[in-house]
Amino acid sequence: MRVAFMGSPEFAVPCLRALAGAHDVALVVSQPDKPAGRGGELRAPAVKITAVDLGLPVIQPKSARTGELAQALIDANVELAVVVAYGKILPKAVLEAPARGCINVHGSLLPKYRGAAPVQWAVIDGETETGVSIMQLDEGMDTGPVWSERRVTIGPEETSGELLARLAPIGAAALLETLPQITSGTAHAVAQDHARATHAKMLDKTDGKIDWSQPARAIAARIRGVDPWPGAYATLRDQPIKLFRAVVTDRTAAGGLGTVLAIDKAGLHVSCTGGVVSIRDVQVAGKKRMPAAAFAAGRGIAAGDRLT
Repeated sequence: MRVAFMGSPEFAVPCLRALAGAHDVALVVSQPDKPAGRGGELRAPAVKITAVDLGLPVIQPKSARTGELAQALIDANVELAVVVAYGKILPKAVLEAPARGCINVHGSLLPKYRGAAPVQWAVIDGETETGVSIMQLDEGMDTGPVWSERRVTIGPEETSGELLARLAPIGAAALLETLPQITSGTAHAVAQDHARATHAKMLDKTDGKIDWSQPARAIAARIRGVDPWPGAYATLRDQPIKLFRAVVTDRTAAGGLGTVLAIDKAGLHVSCTGGVVSIRDVQVAGKKRMPAAAFAAGRGIAAGDRLT
């Protein structure tokens, strides 16, 4: 089948590689290169880098609404477009340009977690299960009918970055299995129950701020959910630090919210509402991430210090 592929980040790469191995990918569409790092040097999206490596034609329109993208799909004469984390809501003209429209590989069990960061919010919210949905795109935000889904369990210490990496090949396998069913007419799309929908907004830096008045499980889940970006952070002795690898312990909360109760190989044990969170790794600006116990020993951090 002659198809187009639309996507940008690393999460989309396994789907592109799988699609290119099984179908005729006539066109790849990715977001424009963006400044990155302290120097602001332009960096290509992972999908563009992969497409170039595979020898596939790539375009990077600044907008999906100028007519350029719709016309490119028409000119490519594709039967179907596959969209994976492209990063823009597609207008009707783009959705209708391929003969069979556009399908999307989405990192949640729809209608839960529609939107830009479904994997991250599933971890932050303490979900124990998530998955991948193959859906038909319409003009709404992830509102189209679902062709198929794959379910996975979220590990108790799994970060959103680890879960994204695990879901990506699962999505690729589901895509390759579902496409022939769609084209042969043996797949049946199921309409979403819009009343059960939840929205997973794009993360920003403030989502990494830790509020020690929250329950222990909510704090541990947030620290995992914002890893690797934007990263969880707090202040210790007037210095901002990033926090990683949090788990709830069986210790009893004491000494006030954010108080360091103990330090050992498991990390910093910090008091919060209704429990204690152990933070295994930390990082300060300009330094490498390191075990919290080593960080505390090097800076004289001790029980009784407070994270704010």
